[in-house]
Amino acid sequence: MAQAAATTLPQVTEALVRDLPKTDLHCHLDGSVRLATVLDLAAQQGVRLPAETPEGLAKAIHMGEVCASLEDYLTAFDVTLAVLQTEEALYRTAYELALDAAAENVRYLEVRYSPVLHTRKGLKPTSIVDAVLAGLRAARRETGIESNVIICGIRHIDPMTSVRLAELAVAYKGKGVVGFDLAGAEEGHPARRHRDAVQLILDNNVNVTIHAGEAFGPESIAQAVHWCGAHRIGHGVRLRENGDLLNYLNDHRIPLEMCPSSNVQTGSVQGFASHPLKFYFDFGLRVSVNTDNRLITDTTVTKELLVAHREMGFTLEDLCTVLVQGFKSAFLPFRDKQELLRRVNLEIAQVLARHGAPAPVAGDGAARAAVEAGTP
Repeated sequence: MAQAAATTLPQVTEALVRDLPKTDLHCHLDGSVRLATVLDLAAQQGVRLPAETPEGLAKAIHMGEVCASLEDYLTAFDVTLAVLQTEEALYRTAYELALDAAAENVRYLEVRYSPVLHTRKGLKPTSIVDAVLAGLRAARRETGIESNVIICGIRHIDPMTSVRLAELAVAYKGKGVVGFDLAGAEEGHPARRHRDAVQLILDNNVNVTIHAGEAFGPESIAQAVHWCGAHRIGHGVRLRENGDLLNYLNDHRIPLEMCPSSNVQTGSVQGFASHPLKFYFDFGLRVSVNTDNRLITDTTVTKELLVAHREMGFTLEDLCTVLVQGFKSAFLPFRDKQELLRRVNLEIAQVLARHGAPAPVAGDGAARAAVEAGTP
């Protein structure tokens, strides 16, 4: 009977995946600008870029190419940040990012960036945050997409700067900012150096997510969790190297924000075949699938989910469960999340029906989906 039910599921296609409701919880604003917008803003602002054509600029920022290292990958941000130093540019970029996400049926988006990187022309941090939030609100009015902001401290910058950024995040709590992150070069820049900033965040009951286990080992993840109280981990591909820590994150339901194509591009993993996403999922860890940087990695959430299916063996049932886990991992109040989950599970069933089948019902996957469809 279970086998027969399984045959009723539609084939996984790009159209089906695009129609399913999704989250993007790990998305950097300065890595997700439209290529044409970078060129347009540069022309308006008189900024000289390393190339003047879309093709040349794509090559200059390693768009979709495998890089030598995470540090090499991060050099692309020098290009995008050069044109993101005005309120108008920040508003436009946030607005367009949310539109692009909504176009592939991302229902909830968390945009992260570090305001300190946008102050070269004298912008106040508050003006930077206001501009991004205004752009996201405009996109919400137009498309209905829900979105919030995560403010990033930078690992390789003075820890006191992170404290100032933490103060900014606290000031905007309840006004569109839902979390604090530590991003930037991981190796040689331990999270514990920024503990004062993170403690301020925790003292004010703000969410914490930290980039860890991407370019450095599981001890970086342990530091993020045990020293900095991280509620989510960005990437975490090297968590599999420490079984005790892996079980700790699983037991405490600490979600992993996975970004498969980015991890291959930065050399964090050697290829999709060696990516730990499927192992983590099968083991029971709470994982979400995200873009990281839509421009530099040349990706969308739809593309990332198709990678999971085609390269890692995720079934349609698996993908639906991952989508629900994304919504459950969102930095949202419990009641809001509960209502969102109710709507999302109904929409998943409707999308599957439109594509020729009811919601997944077969075998262990069905039981797991039922558990994931419950309370946050």
